[in-house]
Amino acid sequence: MNASAKVVVLGGGFGGLEAAFYLRYKLGTRVNLTLISEREHFLFKPNTIYIPFGEEPERLKVPLGPAARRKDIALVVSRASGVEPETRTVHLADRDLNYDHLVVATGADMRPAEVPGLAEHAVTVWTPEEMLRLREGLGRLTEAARSGQRQRLLFVVPPNNRCSGPLYELVLMTETWLHRQKLRERIDITWTTYEDGYIQAFGPRLNTVVTHEFEERAIHGFKGISISHVEPGTAYYANGTKHEFDLLVSFPPYIAKETYGSLPSDERGFIHVEAESRRVKGQANIFAVGDAADFPIKQAFLALLQADAAADHISAEISGRTPSLKYEPMSMCVMEELNRATFAQVPLRYTGDPLKPVGVATEDLEHYKVGVSPLWRLGKKVLGLYAPWRFGHGEPFHAGFAWEAMDLGLKVMSKLMAD
Repeated sequence: MNASAKVVVLGGGFGGLEAAFYLRYKLGTRVNLTLISEREHFLFKPNTIYIPFGEEPERLKVPLGPAARRKDIALVVSRASGVEPETRTVHLADRDLNYDHLVVATGADMRPAEVPGLAEHAVTVWTPEEMLRLREGLGRLTEAARSGQRQRLLFVVPPNNRCSGPLYELVLMTETWLHRQKLRERIDITWTTYEDGYIQAFGPRLNTVVTHEFEERAIHGFKGISISHVEPGTAYYANGTKHEFDLLVSFPPYIAKETYGSLPSDERGFIHVEAESRRVKGQANIFAVGDAADFPIKQAFLALLQADAAADHISAEISGRTPSLKYEPMSMCVMEELNRATFAQVPLRYTGDPLKPVGVATEDLEHYKVGVSPLWRLGKKVLGLYAPWRFGHGEPFHAGFAWEAMDLGLKVMSKLMAD
């Protein structure tokens, strides 16, 4: 057993915090932990979807300092500029850090410039600041509608987006919100996506649910069309069609937030890893989890599972035992609609197809569950309280009695309200 093992974790999001807190949970004082974060707080990004409808961004921030002190984790607010595997060194803006094991969890970023005109003419939702811009845009849209001007609201999922789920939440929430404003009849809502099915990454059941929701809400949905460029008031598509808009809302293409030339990665900077352990290919002591790694679907719950697997493998190596966890991709989400919510638990599998490397294990009926109910909004709210509470106390999401109780509650709800 190496009692003085140094583990450095890059990133203060879901993957980084889960890895750091899970390592402390598993190893106690047997590991020296350092967390590198660009911010002094953790942002609970899944709930930024409420910002356009009145939620204040500050309420979604969890300070990292108290949790780090509580768990004796050295918190360094800085940005990693490079990694040297040969010397086991991380380069920061003002210092270098050595490590025995490294976890890279620096997340993803957006590249709207891939679609000419998107950055200039769309609200490209990703950060709290952009969600505030959407609040302002919806305010202008509704003001024009109240004055008697018919308005056109367009939502777009472009190619190379890796997590379209939040945009689906926003379109359904917006439709409900407009009804409550008594303005729905004056605003046309259109949805376009490059995907062949709605929320394609999560299989046919969600496609069916969204199709029904769009039909019920009179949202004009178009699948399988890729936006090519945007001009003022008009979005153009590769198939020759176009859609006019007064407000355009889009989730841009994804890229890695940080790129490390010393680590193997794809053309977008996502780090290549071994599937089950999340160990970086060719590197014995480096792991990459969450949006920074090459799993094609970017989602908070998947990042947590990846962080758990990586932390367990590191813990096993430090403790001299056999790892007990491996990454088995299982998506879980609750899609908010303001008047109801959709729960989805989706088992995923590797296909071996480089064009579509991950598919849905539709035959796994035990785990593949989807349900729609107003009661699932309660599940959304509970998750929105649970994760910040756990991280705020330096505890991992998937551990201990609190998680067992949460997991039991979700299983009971899914048995009663999903199939």
